[in-house]
Amino acid sequence: MNDQSLISRILAGDVGAERQLYDAHVDRIYRLACRMTGDPLHAEELTQESFIRAFSRLATFRGDAAFSTWMHQVALSVIISGLRKKKRVREREQSLETMTNFDPGRPAERHELKRKLKTAVDDLSGILKTVLVMYEVEGYSHGEIASILEIPEGTSRARLARAKEILRGVLEPPKAVGLEGELR
Repeated sequence: MNDQSLISRILAGDVGAERQLYDAHVDRIYRLACRMTGDPLHAEELTQESFIRAFSRLATFRGDAAFSTWMHQVALSVIISGLRKKKRVREREQSLETMTNFDPGRPAERHELKRKLKTAVDDLSGILKTVLVMYEVEGYSHGEIASILEIPEGTSRARLARAKEILRGVLEPPKAVGLEGELR
């Protein structure tokens, strides 16, 4: 059954159709939330909240784009809001991770690089992180990202390039510069 007929049934009060539409899209929304948050439990909460919001606003879905595109827009809004809220809470608390750098299972260098990468990705602005995760981790095309975020495809490409540039700047060791300003 296609999304449009399920939506019509849902708007007519069919609870079973609501479950079918949810089942058809929940995995991809959860994966996106999980990649964006890095926390499966938080991702699960945000996925549920995304569907609650979408179903409460289903009557506003015009059908100009695919339901999956609209659903992703709703989910991204919920995820970004959830990340902002979590960041505010995290800023008020001292995390266990900052209290100790001990990780007996991995070499210190690898652990440090992984920590730097996670911090660098977390520190990206919401839109840069969104495009990076959608493209590099979830495998969306720039066309799909452009449609979901309602931006030009070139903007998606530019944001991905900017995110990678920022990550390289954080992760690459600084180059030694001699007295004459030459690179060594």
